[in-house]
Amino acid sequence: MTAEEVHAILLEEFGSESIVDLKLDAIDPWIEVRVQDIVEVGTFLRDDERLHFDHLNDLCGVDYLEPDAKKAKKFEHEPHVEVVYHLSSVDLNHRLVVKVKVPRWHDGVEGQLPEVPSVSDVWKIADWHERECFDLVGVHFTGHPNLVRILCPEDWEGHALRKDYEFPLEYHGIRGK
Repeated sequence: MTAEEVHAILLEEFGSESIVDLKLDAIDPWIEVRVQDIVEVGTFLRDDERLHFDHLNDLCGVDYLEPDAKKAKKFEHEPHVEVVYHLSSVDLNHRLVVKVKVPRWHDGVEGQLPEVPSVSDVWKIADWHERECFDLVGVHFTGHPNLVRILCPEDWEGHALRKDYEFPLEYHGIRGK
């Protein structure tokens, strides 16, 4: 099943308020879902017998800060963070990419992490993927059963895959740069 066909099913089920966008000309075509609907849409994608997206291959976060002058002509955007879900159906042998977009900071307050509902109750493997995204990109997954760092120490400051991240000069007496 193609992304376009899945998009049509999702539009029929949830409407254009929840199913925000479809990008077919990307290398991996994707569907954008309104952030507050990701759990409900994810559950539908998993449980609907036409779709049966029973496997979350990957979940990652991407920080889109201001583009540089060269890229701005091709890719204009407001600064934001995306959470990208790579799904597949083992039985039906099809794949799908779903995205949610959120502002870089919750309520526009710098330092307050953006919030995305956890899909760890939909796909159990999301537990680890969401922890990694929290740790490195700084996305707070609401409703996650154990949202703690998975790669960096608990007292690490910042999120290393944020575009404006500054590597600390020293950590517990060890010089970095």
